[in-house]
Amino acid sequence: MFTSVYKSRSFTKAAEILHTSQPTVSEHIRNLELRLNCKLFDRLGRTIMPTKEAEILYPRALAILEDLHKLEDELAMAGKSVTGELILGASTIPGAYILPSIAASFKNRYPGISFEIRIDDSAKVIESIQSNDIFIGIVGAQIPARKISYQQFAEDELILICSANSDIPEKIAPEFLPELPFIHREHGSGTRKNIESFLSQKEIGLNQLNIVATLGSSTAVKEAVKADLGVSIISRYAVQDELISGSVKHIDIHGLTMSRMLYIASASKRTLPHHYQVFLDSLLQQVED
Repeated sequence: MFTSVYKSRSFTKAAEILHTSQPTVSEHIRNLELRLNCKLFDRLGRTIMPTKEAEILYPRALAILEDLHKLEDELAMAGKSVTGELILGASTIPGAYILPSIAASFKNRYPGISFEIRIDDSAKVIESIQSNDIFIGIVGAQIPARKISYQQFAEDELILICSANSDIPEKIAPEFLPELPFIHREHGSGTRKNIESFLSQKEIGLNQLNIVATLGSSTAVKEAVKADLGVSIISRYAVQDELISGSVKHIDIHGLTMSRMLYIASASKRTLPHHYQVFLDSLLQQVED
């Protein structure tokens, strides 16, 4: 208002420029004069003249307005640019076998992005989202949790594997599972939760299995199976290379197909920073494709 009055030399014209009333302009100028403890304009009948103090203030006021516009532009650009660090939580399968290639592709599109992928079991990933440590997680099961939103991401298949040296038949009946030495994942693992659900369809509980080891990662499970410690049910993503090389064998369980969905988890009412939202949109676009 001050710069408009200064340039137009009129409260009335300044009001027209600013689409407000003349009394409003006059009041603001009076308040500014009180704030600065000086007189800015001499009222000379129908005309006004800037005082010496106004002459000092005017170029500074223009500079303040210019800085304000620059700040608005910078904030607008910050909201549109896709730069910064993406800290993602992920359970073992998506974190180790799916996200790395997605991260590489996204990085090629947006060079200003860097990634940190924190791999943990599904339950702990959800806890991290709930405690606001991370914005987004990719998990192998929908863990019941307040204020968490799940969106389908990718389909995965769990398969029973054994060592290449094992003499277990290539196809077995579900009832034969309790007779096998079984390597299991830890509590909180999405894979473990899925296995429990699938086996319950055949009325087999985890307590009926002959558990010889409980391990904390798919890599550890694979190595134990290759060493012929026992069999395990694991994601096909995790053993693609081993199946091709022949270091492990796939055992078909008659009448039991174990397909599951991987999920994108986020806080249902938390606003994502722009670069996170662009990444999430990219993930969901892959689901649609």
